[in-house]
Amino acid sequence: MNPARPRPVLLKLVECDDPRAPSARHLLEGIEVVEVGRGARGARREGPRLDVRIPDARMSSDHARISLTEQGWLLEDLGSKNGCIVNGTLTPRAILDHGDVVALGHTFFLFREIPVPLDAAPDMAAGDLPAPTPALATFVASLERGHSSLARIAKTSVAVVLLGQTGTGKEIVARALHELSGRPGPFVAVNCGALPETLLEAELFGHKRGAFSGAIHDRPGLIRSADGGTLFLDEVGELPPGSQVAFLRVLQEHEVVPVGDERPIKVDTRLCAATHRDLDALVERRQFRRDLYARLFGLVLELPPLRDRMEDLGILIAALLDRLAGERPITFTPAAMRAMVQHDWPLNIRELEKCLTAAIALAEDGPILLEHLPPSVRRPRVPRPGTLPEIEPLSTEDLELREQLIELLTEHAGNVTAVAKVMTKGRMQIHRWAKRFGLDIEGFRR
Repeated sequence: MNPARPRPVLLKLVECDDPRAPSARHLLEGIEVVEVGRGARGARREGPRLDVRIPDARMSSDHARISLTEQGWLLEDLGSKNGCIVNGTLTPRAILDHGDVVALGHTFFLFREIPVPLDAAPDMAAGDLPAPTPALATFVASLERGHSSLARIAKTSVAVVLLGQTGTGKEIVARALHELSGRPGPFVAVNCGALPETLLEAELFGHKRGAFSGAIHDRPGLIRSADGGTLFLDEVGELPPGSQVAFLRVLQEHEVVPVGDERPIKVDTRLCAATHRDLDALVERRQFRRDLYARLFGLVLELPPLRDRMEDLGILIAALLDRLAGERPITFTPAAMRAMVQHDWPLNIRELEKCLTAAIALAEDGPILLEHLPPSVRRPRVPRPGTLPEIEPLSTEDLELREQLIELLTEHAGNVTAVAKVMTKGRMQIHRWAKRFGLDIEGFRR
């Protein structure tokens, strides 16, 4: 695979009205002007110009322009009917910085400078990414390389170790490894940190009836349950010393000895281990056996925290919605999606999954609202300075009021009298709000 180097990109993260629509990455290298507006989904390049179209009914036909200037990439509102929002701040012009979130209509974009393979297509939809399985699709170059290596060794006996914080998706990668391996047996996941030390060996290696109090039946154990398949040892750094010795035999001799028995039983299982702990440090402190450490390590893949792979947020949201909601159509209000896109996700993909699970249930048959998200996600991030000119950021309440006003102006084709009647406000108040929120009432009449 070709090496990757940092390059400016514009990522179409997610559309509120169609959150399962594929994310897209647009390379800005060699581009001088990007035009973004409503139209059939796609991207077209003509020399140094890039035209990006989104089928977003809340986006104007010619909504925004991003130009390369001496100061950097300049975002400008092209007189759209509902404006441009950068990191929660309504602004007609802003120099974009790495990590800035831009909302145009009901669509969210992310500007980043990230490593991209030199042979990467200039415009890439998530569904066209060169991933070994759909579960491993990513815009992150380092992960793409790691997943490619995983696919190459999947059918071998090479052990795999997954490193990363809790909740970064290690079990998802382990399941993808099992799928790629073609092994006929089952995938068995074991959280070593969740098993009581007194029962860990019996659970892993099985036990004979009468081996200890409560052992009223023979049990094969989790390792033998994975015979012919893949054994995923999550939090392997939590294995106590005694279990480490017993597990070393599994790796060396490919056999287990059930608790209360003396006869070894052959087992054929592919090992994938994971930990958020520093195994090198544990070995140095003699808390983890060096010989077991050597046996475990084959291919090592480190999974970054979600805050460092926000370019994949749209991919992850779409995949989780498919799993959690099935074919049920799901939409988001812009206020809810803005909170999700600007959240740092300290608990990673697991936090995103729990957030969506609750929100889907609370939304019932309507859109996911800001109030459906956990308080930690609803808490807004303080926008950075740097917009041109400086504008007071909108509060969460203002952003929701702005969206309500856009909905009503759209529904009533810019008829201020009708909107004022629905909102039980005077016409002048509607005009004041429209001016404050950067809304072009004439644009809703066209």
